[in-house]
Amino acid sequence: MKRIPDLDPATLSEEQKRIYDEIASGPRKGVRGPLAVWLRRPGLAATAQALGRYCRYETSLPPRLSELAILILGRAWSADYEWAAHKPIALAAGLPVAVVDAIRDRRPPPFEAADEALVYEFMTTLHAEHTIPDALYQRAGALLGLDGVIDLVGIAGYYTLISMTIKAFDLMPADGSPREMTEPEQL
Repeated sequence: MKRIPDLDPATLSEEQKRIYDEIASGPRKGVRGPLAVWLRRPGLAATAQALGRYCRYETSLPPRLSELAILILGRAWSADYEWAAHKPIALAAGLPVAVVDAIRDRRPPPFEAADEALVYEFMTTLHAEHTIPDALYQRAGALLGLDGVIDLVGIAGYYTLISMTIKAFDLMPADGSPREMTEPEQL
């Protein structure tokens, strides 16, 4: 049973309608999942969607690395909705199937690219330990640059918010695809 009913665009307030139209006319092409939940609180929706647009489409990181970071956080939270949305995008961005499958299965990914291995280590460490050791920070800065490290942390924060919303409201994958992750374990 749904925890929150679907929004009816015909019943939106003026502020909600403005934000709805802004989201739907942008690169997301619709208002679904966490964005639909947040739209009930227009101030949250407007602010979060702007951050999400940046984290998804405008960071200094190549899509292959940002999508890897998104999958890592989605997996850490067992957020099936996010996994279903981003798995095909990650594959299209060039992440190897073996890496994606290993993350899903909580196995060490068979990375061939040093930047992917570093993003994985950075994101899993930040999520598990709530800090980044100096040596890892230095390696990340050397490989991704300061802008890349800042953007990676921004992605971590935004997709943690996304994942929390998915889990709190028990959002199912948008396309009705089966859940790939059900256990509540963490990385």
